[in-house]
Amino acid sequence: MYTLTKNIKILSSLMMVSGFIALAYGFYSAPHSVEEAKEMVSSQAHDNYGSDDEKDYYDKSTLNENKNKSDHGEGHQMSHDEHVYHQLSNRPWSALYVSALFFFLISLGTLAFYAIQRASQAGWSPILFRVMEGITGYLLPGSIIVFVILILCTMHLNHVFVWMDPDVVAHDKIIQAKSGYLDSKFFLARAIFYILGWNLYRFFSRKFSIAQDKSDGISNHIKNFKLSAGFLAFFIVTESMMSWDWIMSIDPHWFSTLFGWYVFASMFVSGITTIALVTIYLKSQGYLKKVNDNHMHDLAKFMFGVSVFWAYLWFSQFMLIWYANIPEEVVYFVARIQDYSLPFWGMLVTNLIFPFLVLMNSDYKRVNWLIVMTGIVILFGHYLDFYNMIMPGTVGDQWYIGIPEIGGILFFGGLFIYVVFNTLTEASLEPSGDPLFKESEKFVY
Repeated sequence: MYTLTKNIKILSSLMMVSGFIALAYGFYSAPHSVEEAKEMVSSQAHDNYGSDDEKDYYDKSTLNENKNKSDHGEGHQMSHDEHVYHQLSNRPWSALYVSALFFFLISLGTLAFYAIQRASQAGWSPILFRVMEGITGYLLPGSIIVFVILILCTMHLNHVFVWMDPDVVAHDKIIQAKSGYLDSKFFLARAIFYILGWNLYRFFSRKFSIAQDKSDGISNHIKNFKLSAGFLAFFIVTESMMSWDWIMSIDPHWFSTLFGWYVFASMFVSGITTIALVTIYLKSQGYLKKVNDNHMHDLAKFMFGVSVFWAYLWFSQFMLIWYANIPEEVVYFVARIQDYSLPFWGMLVTNLIFPFLVLMNSDYKRVNWLIVMTGIVILFGHYLDFYNMIMPGTVGDQWYIGIPEIGGILFFGGLFIYVVFNTLTEASLEPSGDPLFKESEKFVY
C-alpha cells in the first residue's frame, strides 16, 4: 500500500495556497470599469517607451488617433473601449478556465487510455492500472470545478463565451443561426450528460477492479471489459461534443470538423505522459518494483507516437485552412500567428520537435530521467496548446503569461497532485487479482 508522504502534502498545500492568492490578485487587479481598462491600456503603452521624448510622441500620436476616431463618431470609440474592457476583465477568468480544463482533461485522457487497455485486453499494462486509477481520481473534483466555472459563465459574470451575451447575439446573424445549439440551458444539460457518463464509468470500473483483487473468479474482470468497450463508444462522441462546447464555441464564428480529434490527441498524450511521470516517481520511492524497463519503454513509445499523431492533426487542420484561405476560416489562425506567435510556434517545438528528437531513439525510451525531462516539456507544451485554443477568443491581444496564469497552474497543479496521490493510498498498487497481471509482470520483448 502506498502512503501519502509529508512532502507531497506540503508541496501540494503550498502550491494551492500560493496559486489561490495569485488567482485572487488576478481578479482584484483586473479592471472593473471601462475607465479603469482605458487607464490600464494607457499605462501599459507608456511602459513600452523608455525616454520622455518617446512618451511625448506617443501622447501626441494617441491624441491624433483619438481625433480621427472622433470623426467616425463617439459610438465607435465607446464600443472599442468596452471591447477592450471585456478582454482585460476576461483575463483572470480565462487563466482560471485554461488551468482547470487542462488538469481535468489530463485525468480524462488517462481514463480513455485506461479504457482502451481494458477493452483491448492488453497484457503489458495491468501492472500500471492502479497508477491510471489514481490519476483518474481527479476526474470527479476536476469535472465539478469546470462545471461550476461554466455555470458562472452562463450567469454573465464574464464574457468568456460571447454567444451567451444577448446583446452580442442580437447583432450577430451567424450566432443567431446557431442559437438552437448554442443555448445556455442546453449547454449546461449537455455538460451534465458528459460529466455524469465519464464519472459513472470511472466509479464502476474502479469498483470492479478492486473487487477483482478479492475474487476467486474473473467475473469482475469480464464486467470491466464489457463496460470499457461500451464506454469507449460513449466517450468518442461525448469528447468531440465537449470540445465543441467548452473550447470551439469560444470562437463561435469558426469551426473545424477535425477539432474533436485534435483536442483528444492533446489530452491523450498529456494523460499518458502523466502516467509515466507518476510511475517513475513511485519507483523512485521504492514502490512498483515489478514495473520494468519494458513497461517504461512502452509508455515512452506511446508518448512519442501520440505526439506525432497530434502533430499530424495540427498540420492537417492548419494546412488545409491556411491553403484554402477562406476569410471566415483562416482568421482563426491569423489572430494566433499575429498576436500569439511565441506560444503558437513554441508549442510545435515542445509538443513535436523536442519529444520527436529525444524519444525517437529506442534506448532513450528506457532512461527515466530523459522520460521525465521530455514529459515535463510535453505537459508544458500542451498547456500552451489549450492556452492558444482559448485565450485569443477571450482576451484577444491583451494577453501575457503572468500572475493569474501561473496562479492557475499552481492551484490546480497542487490540487491535482494531492488528489492523485491520496487516491493511490486507497488500494494496493498491484492489481494482483487481474487475470492478466502475471503476463504484465513478466512483460519482456
